[in-house]
Amino acid sequence: MKKFYLRILRTSSMNRQSNIPAPRDFLTSCKSFYLSFFIILFSGCTQQPEEFHHTILQFDTLINVTLYNVDEELAARAFASLDRDFEHYQKSWTPYEPSALTRINQLIATGKTFSVAPSVLPLITQSITLSEQTGNLYNPAIGKLIKLWQFHRHEDPDIKPPQAEEIAALVAARPQLDNLQLDGIRMYSKNPLVELNFGAFAKGYAVDMSVQHLREMGIHDAVFAVGGDIKTTGRHGDRAWRVGIRHPRQEGVIASIDMQGEEGISTSGDYERFFLYQGKRYHHILDPRTGYPAQGTQAVTVVHADSAMADVAATALFVAGPEHWFDLAKKLQLKQVMFIDENGRIQVTPEMMKRLMFSHPDKTTIQITAPL
Repeated sequence: MKKFYLRILRTSSMNRQSNIPAPRDFLTSCKSFYLSFFIILFSGCTQQPEEFHHTILQFDTLINVTLYNVDEELAARAFASLDRDFEHYQKSWTPYEPSALTRINQLIATGKTFSVAPSVLPLITQSITLSEQTGNLYNPAIGKLIKLWQFHRHEDPDIKPPQAEEIAALVAARPQLDNLQLDGIRMYSKNPLVELNFGAFAKGYAVDMSVQHLREMGIHDAVFAVGGDIKTTGRHGDRAWRVGIRHPRQEGVIASIDMQGEEGISTSGDYERFFLYQGKRYHHILDPRTGYPAQGTQAVTVVHADSAMADVAATALFVAGPEHWFDLAKKLQLKQVMFIDENGRIQVTPEMMKRLMFSHPDKTTIQITAPL
């Protein structure tokens, strides 16, 4: 579960919270959520348009949605529609319970040709391109390796790293998306150890589709917070949506940024899901080349018009590490990136630097990279 803590600062009496039932352990689980982003909303003393908030529990995380400049009836319809959409995405894409994706993974293991579920096919086709572009640093074919590490139960007191031999065997098998042979909706795998897990893509892809859905309903000012991913569209009245980026080693934010219309911002951090074993920290962002958590990076934040691309890029740059992230960002034509290495050193691309507002600029050492 990619954890986050969403804080909404607001003073307007017009704000509303949608009335949805909370899971029994909601209050308890919220206490353990780490902050990936803050959404900071400003409201003046004058009367403001209506604002509504809604929480959806899917993808093993909380999805927070804020709608602005809508009436109550339209907000209710939109939230009900989003509930159905995200329930469908969960049932189609989860790798940990029966779903269209788990069925595909079972069929991959047979080595036989089968028809791919339409709900999963776009994730596969787009990921094939993205995986190639990132040199397989984004590699959704390593589902077996992800399951082996069991980061989905990272809070269990008895969790420990897998056996080195098990990791080595899966790495040696080299599961990659180019093992898949796809012809229309028909597919088979040349490698039976391929197992698909779209954790670094699916949430960004889902919010991109959700924003499009809202636009078709006539809603143009909204924000989604899904784990380490934020997607905004429009504005918060006469102000931009402002997003605060979590400090990877301290409480609170390291910087904030005003979003520009429809944009996605994604952070991959070693603080999101991790466990300690014999004094060593193991986080959930795996390097497909080694089978172990990627080294050298604390956090990467990427801003991109496409949330799915921001999600994938943040993961791939994290794995690339301090020596190679810039070259990969250049290859992917990313203009807005903040990279924080294992020692807390911050590198920022020039276009990102123009937009970031650091919380303590007098105490923050920042290296501005060459233009991409």
